[in-house]
Amino acid sequence: MVQRETADDIDSAAADWVAREDRRALTPSEARALEAWIEADSRRAGALLRARAVALRSESAAALGPTFDPLEFGAERRQPPSRRQLLTWGAGVAAAGVAVVAAVSLRAPEAHATGRGEMRLVPLQDGSTVMLNTDTRVTVRFDKDERRLQLLEGEAFITALDDPRPLVVLAGERRITTNGGAFRVRKLPDAPLDILVQQGRVGVRGRTDPAGAAVTLAANTRLMLPAQGATGAQKPRTVSADLVTRELAWREGKIAFEGETLAQAAKTFARYSDTRIVIADHGLASETVVGLYSANDPVGFGRAVAEVFGAQALTEDGAVILRRGGAN
Repeated sequence: MVQRETADDIDSAAADWVAREDRRALTPSEARALEAWIEADSRRAGALLRARAVALRSESAAALGPTFDPLEFGAERRQPPSRRQLLTWGAGVAAAGVAVVAAVSLRAPEAHATGRGEMRLVPLQDGSTVMLNTDTRVTVRFDKDERRLQLLEGEAFITALDDPRPLVVLAGERRITTNGGAFRVRKLPDAPLDILVQQGRVGVRGRTDPAGAAVTLAANTRLMLPAQGATGAQKPRTVSADLVTRELAWREGKIAFEGETLAQAAKTFARYSDTRIVIADHGLASETVVGLYSANDPVGFGRAVAEVFGAQALTEDGAVILRRGGAN
């Protein structure tokens, strides 16, 4: 007869897992083993969450310095408990009702976001990363079968390490899949979904038809898709390495233009700053711009292009107003 694991046994095992996480990031095989351990007993998820909470508290105490000893404030100084003991003891005193909440929390997607003008690099649990451009929201959820990231809005550059589990990006009605590669996905209002692959191979298919035929993108390939409709009618196109570099300049806080109109440039800057660029005459709006500019400096951009096109750049009411002499 197999004896049922006791609560103390579960707390001890949870403490071991947290101690292992504290030493280094889990390998993919260890992460799968941890997931299997959690799913084998409904009590384990709560134990693991309690152990992690205790670990965070012990890290806060450690931040007070190596000589800090809370027991000095007691009657007799004793040997402080080990981190392993803290994890085990702390896990055993939490209320039993926490386990139900913990089981849900451990499986809930992680949410990450940036504000306007902010960029952020998010490390994922398998060593992959996602770089968020300005005003972007994503959720991330890993399980034993796949690594899933949902792009709710904005622009993200994903670097996916090789793994047996596919990394799946959901963006609107599209499902973008790779086992290893580096690619950008841009999802903006009133604009096509823009997928640009820098390295590796990426498959794109309809989100509601995960088993359907995929459009395959190789390195230096771009695919732009309407917000609605099937992927089959759209064809990827090969682009130059220079274009890829320009499109990804935002990762270094830059915006690269290569013949866009000034009106288009103003719209791009609006993604990064609350300071608007207002073009006061139609002829100036249709002029084309070339160059690399700081994404968070619309005023500097306005002054630079004003000098090139013989215009004026006036700053008033939170806007940069560009006009040629005599324009109303």
